[in-house]
Amino acid sequence: MRDPMSARAATRGFTLLELVVAVLVLAMATMAALRSTEHATRALGGETARVLALQVALNRAEEYRLYGARLAGGLPREARYGTTLWRLDVTEEPTRAGHVLATIGARGEAGPGARVAVIAPRVVTP
Repeated sequence: MRDPMSARAATRGFTLLELVVAVLVLAMATMAALRSTEHATRALGGETARVLALQVALNRAEEYRLYGARLAGGLPREARYGTTLWRLDVTEEPTRAGHVLATIGARGEAGPGARVAVIAPRVVTP
């Protein structure tokens, strides 16, 4: 007759197959987490360039408001912001109210850009 204690001791613990399956599941979960982290890092990497491009475009829009379209239209089409040289593309359209709708695009040497629109007076009187 078998001893009940030895039968219980024989079934206690994990088999090698169970350990292999557990390691496989953990490895797949780790790979998925790393892939997700890599994707998020890549997506956020371009955000700094977008924010800087938006700031450059907003600065030029403010110049249009301050100086008026006649003077601001003659400003240089390039601006240095930090270490990056930004190219500014500006299109102007007259409005029925006599103002100017200026669409300003800013793009750096590499990376994404930004675009803003501003309605500015043609001439600012002090």
